[in-house]
Amino acid sequence: MDNVILIGFMGSGKTTVGLRLSYRLRRPVIDTDKEIEKEEKRTISELFAIDGEEYFRARETQCLQKLLKNTGSYIISVGGGLPLRKENRLFLHELGQVFYLRADAETIYERIKGDKTRPLLQCSDPKTKIRTMIEQRDAYYREAADVVLQVDGKSFEQILDEIEAQVQENGKCRQ
Repeated sequence: MDNVILIGFMGSGKTTVGLRLSYRLRRPVIDTDKEIEKEEKRTISELFAIDGEEYFRARETQCLQKLLKNTGSYIISVGGGLPLRKENRLFLHELGQVFYLRADAETIYERIKGDKTRPLLQCSDPKTKIRTMIEQRDAYYREAADVVLQVDGKSFEQILDEIEAQVQENGKCRQ
C-alpha cells in the first residue's frame, strides 16, 4: 500500500507532521486515536479510565485492520503505544512506509509537560516516566519503522522535507 505512516512516542510531532504532510502530499490524514474516539464516542483518557489500557490496545489493532481494507493513499498518524503489539508492527508494514519520529525525553517533556490529556503521564515524576517509556519502546518503534528520523532540534519544515524525500525515493523504487 502507498500510505505514509507516522509512529513515535507521544509528543514526538506525529499529529502536527501528519497534518502538514497531508497538505504537502495532497493526501487525506487519518489519526488512529481520533478514529477510535469517534467510533467509541469517548476520549482516549475515558477509554483508559473506564475500560483500561488493554481494551484500548485491542481497539488500536481493530483500527489497523480496518485501515488495511482502505484503498487510496493516506497519511496515517498512530498512537504512541500502537507499535508495542507484534501484530500491529506487522500491520503497519502492510499499510505502507513507516516513519519513526524519534525524540529524546527532554524534548518530549518540554512539549507535553502541561498536557493533562495524556493518561500514562499523570504521575508524580513524568520526566522519569517519559525517559523509561522511551527506553522500553524504542526497539519496538525501530522494528516497526522503515525510516528513523531524529526530530530533536529540527523545524517541522526540515522534518517534512526529509519525509517527502524518502517518499519520493520509495516511489521511484516501485516503478
